[in-house]
Amino acid sequence: MRCSFRSNSFYAKGFRLGVFHHHSFASSIVPASPELSGNAFLHLMNRRHALAVLGGAAAFASLRNSQAQAQNNLPASIIQTALGEGQRFDSTLVVEIARQLAKRPFAKPDTNLPGLFADLNQKQYAAITPRPGAMIWGADGRDIGVIPLHRGSAYIDPVDLFVVEEGVVRRIAYNPAMFDFGALEVPKDLKDISFSGFRLSLKNGTGRFDFAEIQGATFFKAVAKGQDYGTIARALTLKPADLRGEEFPFFRAFWIERPPIGENSIICHGLIDSNSVSGATRLIFRPGDMTIVDVETTLIAREALEHIGIGALGTSYLHGANRPTQVEDIRPEVHKADGLQILTGRDEWLWRPINNPETLQISTFIDKAPKGFGLLQRNRAYEVFQDDVLHYERRPSVWVEPLGDWGEGVVQLIEIPSDSEINDNILSYWRPNALAEAGAELSFVYRLYWCWSPTERPPLATVASSRVGRIGTGLNRRFAVDFKSDSFASPQTDIQALLEVRPGVVKAKNLFFYPERKTVRVTFDLDLEGNNASELRLVLDSGGRAASETWLYRWAP
Repeated sequence: MRCSFRSNSFYAKGFRLGVFHHHSFASSIVPASPELSGNAFLHLMNRRHALAVLGGAAAFASLRNSQAQAQNNLPASIIQTALGEGQRFDSTLVVEIARQLAKRPFAKPDTNLPGLFADLNQKQYAAITPRPGAMIWGADGRDIGVIPLHRGSAYIDPVDLFVVEEGVVRRIAYNPAMFDFGALEVPKDLKDISFSGFRLSLKNGTGRFDFAEIQGATFFKAVAKGQDYGTIARALTLKPADLRGEEFPFFRAFWIERPPIGENSIICHGLIDSNSVSGATRLIFRPGDMTIVDVETTLIAREALEHIGIGALGTSYLHGANRPTQVEDIRPEVHKADGLQILTGRDEWLWRPINNPETLQISTFIDKAPKGFGLLQRNRAYEVFQDDVLHYERRPSVWVEPLGDWGEGVVQLIEIPSDSEINDNILSYWRPNALAEAGAELSFVYRLYWCWSPTERPPLATVASSRVGRIGTGLNRRFAVDFKSDSFASPQTDIQALLEVRPGVVKAKNLFFYPERKTVRVTFDLDLEGNNASELRLVLDSGGRAASETWLYRWAP
C-alpha cells in the first residue's frame, strides 16, 4: 500500500507518526526473626452493569451500609472494613474498595517518615537489605516467597501488604528486625511505617533468585531466568509528557495469595489510587525461562480521563549505532532496549528503533485491535555493549499481548532527551481513543512476556541494526539498515527496497547482499532540503510481497 503524507505527519497503513516538540517538559504476620477469562474486554460500563458482571452482591452489602461512615474515614478504614486483618478474602472486594474510594475526594497517603529514612540518598537506601528471615513463606516448602521492601529515599509512599492464607486476610506488620540497616543507627522504638513494595523469589535448585519486584508508583518489573532487571512496566499511566503535568498513580495496598505447595505461580491483587482515578489490578506471575505476567485491571474515574496509558513500558536508551554518543564512553552502546516492535490489528509487523533525541519526541501509531507491542533488546552479544558490570545484553525484552479487542487508539512512543543511563527516558503504551467520564469504569486485560525474545515474532526478515552517520557539516545523514533472514542465505534476485521519506529527498540508495551473514543491507543518503526532521519508511519487497518487517524511523537532531 502506497504511503500518503499529510501536514506534518506520516501515514502508513493507518499509522500516524506525528512530530511534537515541547519545551517544558490490623493481628499481623511478622516473619521469624533475624487463567484469565477468554472473554477479556476493554469497554466502559456503568456501576450497575459492573456489579452484575462481578457478582458478590451479598459481600458488598456491609460496605454499602457503611458508605456514609466511610466517607468520613481515611482510605485505611475502608480497606480494613472490607479486606483488613481477619476478613475473609474475596477478590471482587478489591474492586469495590476502589469504587468506594472513587466516591471520595482523593486523599494523599501519609508519606511522613522518620528523618533517618526520609533523607537517605540512593546509595544509603540500597544498603538497607531484607534479612533472610523476612521472607514470607520462605521456609515452608513453597517455591515462591515474598520479600517486603523498606521505605526511604525515593520510595516514600506506604504500601500496606496483606497475605491471604486459607481464605483469611493477614496483614504483614513492619518490624525493623526484618532488615539489615548496615551503618545506619535505627531507634528500637520505631513505629510501624509499612513498606514500599515487595519482591518475589523463586527456588532455583539449591538457592533462590528474585524474579519480580513491585515498588514505586504503580511500577513493577520482572526477569526471565538468567537475566538482569531492565525495562519496567506500569500498571497505569496518566498524562505522560502532558503540558499540564504527568499524574503518577500509586499502589495503596496489596493482597498476596499464598500459593499451594508445588505451585509455580502467585496471584497479587493491588489497589490503585490517584487524583483522577482509583482502581484494582490482579497480577498473576509465572516465572521461569520466560516470566509471564497476566494483568487484569479495572479503573473507576473520579473525573474525566482523557489520556491514559495501558500496557506501559519504560526503559532507557543513552546511545547506540543510530545515535552515537556525544561524550567519551568506552562502551559502543548503552541501552536496556533498542526498539519498539508492533504487531498491528492488520497483521503488519513494525520495527521502530528508539533514540535519545535532542528534543522531546512523541510518535503515535494509529491502530485498531492491536495484537501486540513491546520494547525489545535485540542485541544479545557482549561485544555490542562491552560493559563488564551492567551487562546490557542480559536485559529482558518485554512483549505486551492484548487479550480481547482493545478497540481504536494508538501505540504511543515518547523519547526524552537524557544524559544519564539511570534515567528511563523511553516510554511506550496503548492510548485508547475511548474516554472515561467521571464515575465510569474501564477494564482491560493483557499478558506480559519478560523474555530473551518474544515467542511471537515476524515470519519475515527482521531488522538487525540501524546506523546513522553525518554527511558533511549540515543535517543531512547517511543510513544503513541491515535485514536478516534464513532465506537470505541463498542468492536473492528479486529483492527491492521500498523507501519513502517526508520531507526530504533520498539519494544514493543501494542494496548489498551478504548470503554468508544471511543479511541484506540497504544504504541511502537523506537530503533534508533545509528541514530539521523527516519520517522514513522502509520495507523489503519480493515479487510484490513484503519480505521484511516494516522499518520506521524519525530522523530529528
